[in-house]
Amino acid sequence: MSSFRTIWEGLDWSVLTGALFSVIPALLCITFHELSHGFVAYKLGDRTAKDAGRLTLNPIKHIDIFGLLMMVLFGFGWAKPVPVNMNNFKNPKSGMAITALAGPVSNMLLAAVMLIVALFLYPHTGGDVVYWIFRLVIQTAWLSIALGIFNIVPIPPLDGSKVLFSFLSDNMYNKLMRYERYGMVILLVVIWTGVLGTPLSTATETVFYWMWDGLGALFGR
Repeated sequence: MSSFRTIWEGLDWSVLTGALFSVIPALLCITFHELSHGFVAYKLGDRTAKDAGRLTLNPIKHIDIFGLLMMVLFGFGWAKPVPVNMNNFKNPKSGMAITALAGPVSNMLLAAVMLIVALFLYPHTGGDVVYWIFRLVIQTAWLSIALGIFNIVPIPPLDGSKVLFSFLSDNMYNKLMRYERYGMVILLVVIWTGVLGTPLSTATETVFYWMWDGLGALFGR
């Protein structure tokens, strides 16, 4: 028994805690992002996501394993796309744009909520439990901002492309949407070459501290 206790106390838990502090925030950010897409689509008249069981806070329904891994490792990634049938919208192009925009907006709102919680926790981070909660909340805010910014990049199939395409003519819009699946190849090349790495990191840091300072001033913290 004493040998087991010695081994237990000698284990390096930093790898496990590091993984948890990456995976848990990523799951939260992805879940809210995809749920928002489905919820807004439903409110605009499309039941596809609801019928597919995607209007849920269960992260398992939304996970794309590769996209989650990218988010954990690089700070930006994607989830399993919520199915949307734009033909069910009264105005298909604008309906699709609003549905797409709902994801990044939800990430910014989630980040704001997390930062407000962090502001109230900050003075009490001397205790171990509060400190770890504070770290988890801050990491969630950071990743949520990163996911929101990443998704407004106008490369298909990211949300920004659907918003941008909505300003095109119907003919051009339909042509581009047919080739949307090939955008994933471009996206992967962009990620692996690191072209977006520095700009996204800089944008995430800028928005994070802007929100932290702004909310701090708002709540007198």
